[in-house]
Amino acid sequence: MSKTAAVIKGDGVGPELVDAMLKVAKAAGTDVEFVTCEAGATWWEENGGSTLIPDKTWEILGNSHACFKGPTTTPGGAGSPKSVAVSIRQKYNLYANVRPTKTFPNTNTPLGDVDFICVREGTEGMYIGEEVKLTDDVYIALRKITRPACRNIARYAFEEAKKRGYDTVVPIHKSNILKQTCGTFIEEVENIGKQYPDIDIWEYHIDNIAQQLIKNPQLFNKKVLLSTNLFMDVISEECSALIGSIGLIYSANIGDNFAMFEPAHGSAPKYAGEDKVNPVATILAGAWMLDYLGEKDNANAIFKATEEVISEGKYVTYDMGGSAKLSEMTDAIVNKIQ
Repeated sequence: MSKTAAVIKGDGVGPELVDAMLKVAKAAGTDVEFVTCEAGATWWEENGGSTLIPDKTWEILGNSHACFKGPTTTPGGAGSPKSVAVSIRQKYNLYANVRPTKTFPNTNTPLGDVDFICVREGTEGMYIGEEVKLTDDVYIALRKITRPACRNIARYAFEEAKKRGYDTVVPIHKSNILKQTCGTFIEEVENIGKQYPDIDIWEYHIDNIAQQLIKNPQLFNKKVLLSTNLFMDVISEECSALIGSIGLIYSANIGDNFAMFEPAHGSAPKYAGEDKVNPVATILAGAWMLDYLGEKDNANAIFKATEEVISEGKYVTYDMGGSAKLSEMTDAIVNKIQ
């Protein structure tokens, strides 16, 4: 039976990037049925309401084996809806937001080659979006940390390390200040860690690791970096800079029964329709989704072709020092597959 994937094309550069991903997936010979659906600021601006995701899209998601989400814009300001990604993560308990961070061959690496995984709790923390106005001058944001979510993400991190043959999980926190929320997180990491005696735990405070990643990023090679939602959102972005471009960072949001795949970058509306931006993160997120849906050979073919195109350097986009258009880099990857 063929698998079904809901596809949200998104906002800004999202539609052209997702079209590139679909073109590459089809070139690889995928049997996945892609069902396009709407979500994001563009849809919301036309339709209004309290959500960026229409009911029809929720229905398609509920009938799919996975979701691919192009970059979406989240409106700012009090009272505007929560992001598409956060909504889907919370609905399907996609507790593990995962970003492999690995230097590609023949690319500009500002601080040397790196190769590690960033694992971020995806359902709670500051991203519950609960804020309270106490007075006209005082506002409080709530940070929700639960033991079950900490256990889920800790177990995922240790299993990921075990699967990859890594020897260390690096939990990142600030328990000297946030004694209950970060304290609970680190307690649960240590408890789960007892079940994995061959894997070390290196604890880092958030401010210290921000510095260490610049000072000596290779220290963390072949390790899993793990943290709560907001902390790892920031740290994984810093890590993205270590491989030269956020346009190369693909990501997954994984739960027990469902997963959503997406590029790590935003919708870049100023480049919309210019056939300019780097398609790699989107294409490789799509390849990862094919792997998740059981098409390992197709996924491997896409990864191999993409790495070859990057390594040759002839058809790469502006952010990688080249002059190729989005469509030209996509076609080069398709040609390598075929």
